[in-house]
Amino acid sequence: MMDIHRILEKLPHRYPFLLVDRVLDIDLQAKTIRAIKNVTVNEPCFTGHFPGRPVMPGVLMLEAMAQSCALLSFETEGVSLGDNQVFYFVGIDGARFKRPVEPGDQLVLHAALDRARAGIYRFNCKAMVGEEVACEAAIMCTMRDVG
Repeated sequence: MMDIHRILEKLPHRYPFLLVDRVLDIDLQAKTIRAIKNVTVNEPCFTGHFPGRPVMPGVLMLEAMAQSCALLSFETEGVSLGDNQVFYFVGIDGARFKRPVEPGDQLVLHAALDRARAGIYRFNCKAMVGEEVACEAAIMCTMRDVG
C-alpha cells in the first residue's frame, strides 16, 4: 500500500494534476498495481465539463491510469522523485470509454505490465467504478532522465 505522501515522493505531479490518491496494492512479481482516484465535485475540470452535468474527461482517466503505470514502474525500478526520472506517455492503443465518471465516483485503477522493450513499457489498463469498467486502454510509456 502507498499513501499520498509516498505517492508525492514518486511522482512529480501536483494539484490539480495529481490523479492518484492511494495505491491499494502493488505486486512486484506479477508487475501489477491497483490504485484509486477519488472523483470530487471541486476539481477544476468540472466547472466547464459540463456545467449542470459534471463528467470526468476521458483524457484525465487515461492520465490517472498512466500515473498508476508510472508508480508501478518507479517502484519496480526503485526510482524516487529525487532521481530525476520522468515517465512520459508515448502511445495509447484501444482506448475505450464504457461509462461516464461523475463526482462522488471512485475510480479503481488497474495496470499490468504487458512488456518492456528498448525502454518502452506497455501496460494493459482499466479504470473501474464499482464492478463496471469506465475506461480501458493499452498505454505505452518511457522513463527518461531529466537532470
